Amino acid sequence: MYERNRRALEAIHLVDAQNKVTFALVCTFEYSYKPELLKTLDISKYKSKFSLDVGPNIVPDHLLIRPMRKCDFEHDQFDKIKACPNTYYITVIQDRETWDVVGTGTLLIEHKFIHSCAARGRIEDIVIMEKYRGLKLGQLLIATLSILAEKLGCYKVSLDCKDAMIPYYSKLNFVQEPNNANFLQMRLKN
Repeated sequence: MYERNRRALEAIHLVDAQNKVTFALVCTFEYSYKPELLKTLDISKYKSKFSLDVGPNIVPDHLLIRPMRKCDFEHDQFDKIKACPNTYYITVIQDRETWDVVGTGTLLIEHKFIHSCAARGRIEDIVIMEKYRGLKLGQLLIATLSILAEKLGCYKVSLDCKDAMIPYYSKLNFVQEPNNANFLQMRLKN
């Protein structure tokens, strides 16, 4: 990881009581978007059709929801994402005890020409590590990204999912639009 992310890591030296110097690599806190934005969200207002509504009370204390940082992943794509301000809101759930990123989701903002450039949100890439599933972290990410989209002025939020996941997302307030429930794609050779 160090080789790929050396620009995102800084070497610091620590001096202990015996004047012994040690070095450590730490992640720089360059975020994909401003963390303060998440602090302004009221997740408790998000209501779903699950037995337990999503809210801070279901998040274990050892987990943290925050924007993606430059050194979170081994891929060198952070700079490309950061070069498109106000477009990608990649949000992660981090385990404070292990420092692992255990969940991630993306809110992509696009401006629709046919709607006077109004903002539309797209939720993508909701992933939770297997051992953290069942804690309603997927619901928490969906709620967080949906409320974030509303705060950013989006007129709607959409997502694409497999047919088997439609009942799950329906319980999170997503509906299939009549006469518009198809998803088509064309794979391109690159």
